[in-house]
Amino acid sequence: MDAAAPAHPSPAVPWYLASISRISETFLCRSKGSDSIESRYSCGPTVYDHAHLGHACSYVRFDIIRRILTRVFGCNVVMAMSITDVDDKIIKRANEMNVTPASLASLFEEEFKQDMAALKVLPPTVYLRVTENIPQVIAFIEGIIAHGHAYSTAAGSVYFDLHARGDKYGKLVNTVPSATAEPGDSDKRHSSDFALWKAAKPQEVFWASPWGDGRPGWHIECSTMASEVFGSHLDIHTGGIDLAFPHHENEIAQSEVFHQCQQWGNYFLHSGHLHVKGTEEKMSKSLKNYITIKDSLQDCRLSGRSLLDSCSHCCFDSIAEPSRGPKGKQDLPLRCDLYGGTTDPVHILHKGLLNRVTQLPFWSKDFLKTFSPDVFRLFCLRTNYRSAIEYSDSTLVEAKHLLLGLTSFVEDARAYVKGQLTCGPVEEDVLWERLTNTKKAVKAALANDFDTPRAVNTILDLVHHANRQLRAVSKEASGPRSPTVFGAIISYVEQFFETVGISLANRQCVSGDSSTVTLRCVVDELVRFRLKVRQYALDTPGAAGEARKRQLQERQPLLEACDTLRQDLITHGINVKDRGSAASTWELLDPRTRHQKPGD
Repeated sequence: MDAAAPAHPSPAVPWYLASISRISETFLCRSKGSDSIESRYSCGPTVYDHAHLGHACSYVRFDIIRRILTRVFGCNVVMAMSITDVDDKIIKRANEMNVTPASLASLFEEEFKQDMAALKVLPPTVYLRVTENIPQVIAFIEGIIAHGHAYSTAAGSVYFDLHARGDKYGKLVNTVPSATAEPGDSDKRHSSDFALWKAAKPQEVFWASPWGDGRPGWHIECSTMASEVFGSHLDIHTGGIDLAFPHHENEIAQSEVFHQCQQWGNYFLHSGHLHVKGTEEKMSKSLKNYITIKDSLQDCRLSGRSLLDSCSHCCFDSIAEPSRGPKGKQDLPLRCDLYGGTTDPVHILHKGLLNRVTQLPFWSKDFLKTFSPDVFRLFCLRTNYRSAIEYSDSTLVEAKHLLLGLTSFVEDARAYVKGQLTCGPVEEDVLWERLTNTKKAVKAALANDFDTPRAVNTILDLVHHANRQLRAVSKEASGPRSPTVFGAIISYVEQFFETVGISLANRQCVSGDSSTVTLRCVVDELVRFRLKVRQYALDTPGAAGEARKRQLQERQPLLEACDTLRQDLITHGINVKDRGSAASTWELLDPRTRHQKPGD
């Protein structure tokens, strides 16, 4: 890495304020053939509860950076994300719910992925679950022990020896670790040593290891899984600022010892916290001040057991023994007559029982019913990814109005290009110059530590000046038109926002679940109207013989129009089925079967 940064980073490549050296450095992409490759590891969720907007903000910000690296600077980002599917919180919550940790983790992992998809966050190249990498974790710990930087205890735990690391520890935050409590184990050599392997406790999931039954510590999982995919060299590591210490600091220590290298990760990117307006607190579950991404939750202070005891519809079998890992005993089944007598705990959780037994925040709401994913993404774009960001309805409303303004400009400009909007003379040369300068300024901003606020403001300035020239006049305007420059501006503005994951096209749909409801209502009305037309064409009361034949022939074009409509709807994935002459129904087709015959 460079020892110093230039005063004005070149827009040809991105520059970044490094976490380790604390100076601006250029991103150095490795070349594989004609491709520039960036290996990226992201600390993913611990899947024991619902994701909230604080999580969403971090993942959206890093998704924006990934898109910029890929689409603006041409880097091929190979990304791995961890899924922590076993840890203290998961075990505690699973015990409260009387289900296996695996069932609980599976449910919330799937919900997390759905939330990310709803927020238009691109999936990683690969997800890595801790429980699927236990042998690799054990081998990684053995390597650290072999290099003299870890030790096992009589109780069966393994700890990283910080004293052996010496002054090499603290690359990210220059912090000397304080004593950390490890309940139930007094065999640590130093109070600041951290766990690589935790000895099994009664009624906890465990795996066999050379040191006895147990499970991985928190930090070792990420070092192991990142190394499994990327080896001894990692380009980019991302996570929230709260992970810089001790998590990322400990990852660096573990990985550099295992790989015997001077520097394991080149760039650590840390996103700032999402704060609730008017407080200094970050949004978090522990502070009970969070807003979930999709689920509309209610206040509930009941414990799991007290609620189950109060439910007269349910009969839950008691648990005999927790899961003992891949080959261990499984929990006895739950049974809940309220949900059809199912014994599948994941099914029970999906039916809403989990929302009732989990301690929930005093206030919460369904965010995506109020604001669209594009509005939230624009909200995130307006601050630097490393900065704290303040959440409030007013800041989201402001982002919503900005997005509506952008959409309105694009629609008006497109109408002008098509000749549907009559305007006075346009200063074409001025607009071409502004467009050229905007492109240069935006790329320079993105190359300077991904300065999205400056890039967005530059775009808004271009839109403001272009919009001022779209002055509609009531009569036919004289003089030449300038559709090409507005076409170029539309193309650039849409391309920029598409690059960062925001679509300015097709904004007629309402965001969230209501768009689906609206679509279904429209199709229902269309099918009903078609049915009435079809019934009229087939109904010939009082006519017989030649008179009836003549009426049917006269109405044949109506039936042909009904058939044509049905065929046309199939191309859009909607299959209309005529149930005789009394009723018609419709269904959404699987994309793989859209070309089936109508009515099949």
